[in-house]
Amino acid sequence: MALLSPTEFREQARRFEEMAGKLREVAFLLDGTNGGECHQLKKKNKEDQAIEMLEQSRWPNGPFCPFCGSTSAYRLNSDPASKTRKGLCKCRDCRKQFSVTVGTIFHGSKIPIHKWMTVLHLMTASKKGISALQISRMMGITYKSAWFMCHRVRHAMSEGPLSVKLRGVVEVDETYVGGKNKNRPISPRFREGAKKKIPVIALVQRGGNVRSFKIKNAGVKELRKAIEENVDRQSWLMTDQWKAYTPIGRGYQSHEAVNHSALEYVRGNVYTNTAESYFSLLKRGIIGTFHNISEKHLDRYNDEFAFRWNMRKSTDGERAMAALRAVEGKRLTYKAPTA
Repeated sequence: MALLSPTEFREQARRFEEMAGKLREVAFLLDGTNGGECHQLKKKNKEDQAIEMLEQSRWPNGPFCPFCGSTSAYRLNSDPASKTRKGLCKCRDCRKQFSVTVGTIFHGSKIPIHKWMTVLHLMTASKKGISALQISRMMGITYKSAWFMCHRVRHAMSEGPLSVKLRGVVEVDETYVGGKNKNRPISPRFREGAKKKIPVIALVQRGGNVRSFKIKNAGVKELRKAIEENVDRQSWLMTDQWKAYTPIGRGYQSHEAVNHSALEYVRGNVYTNTAESYFSLLKRGIIGTFHNISEKHLDRYNDEFAFRWNMRKSTDGERAMAALRAVEGKRLTYKAPTA
């Protein structure tokens, strides 16, 4: 995807936010109660605007072939008689047809693009997330479709393998996700996993970004692997008093710890409050919005909350535009999240 200058990016973000605000007029556009030609015309106009926005984001210099990478492509004229739909292009080199959604999270979806854009904006603007059931009600689609849409957007928010490590002052903390044992069903089916919660680690660069993901346990081996893969050796580690951090900290420039058991939370520049602020948002989202998430999908939710946290100083439109520009090359099929 072509790079944009900061000015061009802000302008596209402003237009995205303006368009998303119009699309969220759900009572008129999506509830189906305002039938007739006027409703269909406005709905069609919104779809054209959404496709135009996606094309400007992905193809600022004109269409290119997602199959062979050629820029020698042309648009086909839409013709209902020959079933040539609007927005279809054809490559002069490989002779394959494609649209702007090929190779993105929108690939193969029969849900209108303007609904996708609205969901993208809602998910990037909601500080503690928005549930698939709420999306289902607002967009007028099934819960199954809304659930899959949300996971596709979370997939776009994921960063993938990162070559640049966190550096400077880096806070490291872990938490556990899962309900209280006293609230879990007492039955042979649940007895085995009654005390099992999922550990999640957060690594936060002061003044920078957070990286968060689940780990098998909070032992030295797992913590060392997570920290060494993401934190530069010349960094200053800030942790709590958990004993597993002591041998790991010896391999870094400095390691300081606060003793929470002694009610010590800040000692000069030593604290883990930034990492804990991220965990507070994650847990408020799980408890108040999603209520229950499975271990299998936990990292997708971590990606979603980390994306919003890393862009916390941006506007809603800028966050949505950043997510839109990340949709390329991240196609997700229904079999992947459900397998």
